[in-house]
Amino acid sequence: MKLSFAVLLILALFFFTTAFAFSPTSAPTLSPSMFGCNKKCELRCSRSGYRDRCLKYCGICCNKCIGCVPSGPFASKDQCPCYRDMKNTKGTSKCP
Repeated sequence: MKLSFAVLLILALFFFTTAFAFSPTSAPTLSPSMFGCNKKCELRCSRSGYRDRCLKYCGICCNKCIGCVPSGPFASKDQCPCYRDMKNTKGTSKCP
């Protein structure tokens, strides 16, 4: 009796955890390619001395700003207010 109860309990826990792991209510993760951020950031960071770092932060900012990235390496950040207004913990511009 105790063994069957333990097996039943383990099976119930297994089914509940798999049901929650694949729930349709989980939010999809945004990838940089979703808004064309990869190409936009390649252009934006094309003349950067710290290209890897520029691409990383540009991708983060592009996702948060739903694909808005200034149009070129020296374009004004005023083209994308969200991109322009994003700040890091030091209070300086987060986006390259």
